[in-house]
Amino acid sequence: MIKVGVFGANGRVGKLIIDDLKLTSDISLSSVYVRNSLNFTIDPSILVTTDIQSFLNGCDIVIDFSLPDACEILLEECLKIPKPLVIGTTGLNTHQLNLLKQASEKMPVLYATNMSLGVALLNKLVYQASAALDGFNIEIVEMHHKHKKDAPSGTALTLGESAARGRGLDLDKVRVSGRDGNIGERSEDEIAVMAIRGGDIVGRHTVGFYNDGEFIELNHTATSRNTFSKGAIRAATWLADKEAGLYSISDCLEV
Repeated sequence: MIKVGVFGANGRVGKLIIDDLKLTSDISLSSVYVRNSLNFTIDPSILVTTDIQSFLNGCDIVIDFSLPDACEILLEECLKIPKPLVIGTTGLNTHQLNLLKQASEKMPVLYATNMSLGVALLNKLVYQASAALDGFNIEIVEMHHKHKKDAPSGTALTLGESAARGRGLDLDKVRVSGRDGNIGERSEDEIAVMAIRGGDIVGRHTVGFYNDGEFIELNHTATSRNTFSKGAIRAATWLADKEAGLYSISDCLEV
């Protein structure tokens, strides 16, 4: 039985992970880390602690759906107490991404901006379409609920990276995340990544390839956050016995 520690349990996906773990047979919840207190009730046999070392010692693997600053603390502690890590936190800065890569040299780390099978496949299709549709303009639009803090979404940026890789481009050099005023014509290599926020939208991503006379749009819509929680549990089950290294959700789902 694989013992899971949930980091970021008070978040929307964190709570769903705890609920979904009750339905699994080969992996179970053993510890929960909270900064202050848990905002819902839990089985009293589960360790709930504000001490991160006790949290890590109480589990075999960690699933993290927290905030970037909290994820940074987790990564720093795991460099001292290595544990397999499934990281679903988005909006990580350069320092935090470097910490993640450093951690992957000592332990297996699966980092994914989206844990769904559909998005993993979408990234593959976007890469293929980008490479095949030379000359088509690429535009990415993502929609999320009004509470989401980072923009564009990590998923949209990953899709942008897939599109850029298909063209042999560096996304950081060609990405546009807003247009306003008399900005001139669109450049040939430009990849736009735009964000919409409102209501309770779980997540929708559209990658469009636009040319004179025709266009193609690839869409993914998440209708339930359980897509992400179940994907994270599947990833944890897969990662538990892997060697140190940095893995993706595509590695886990073999797409």
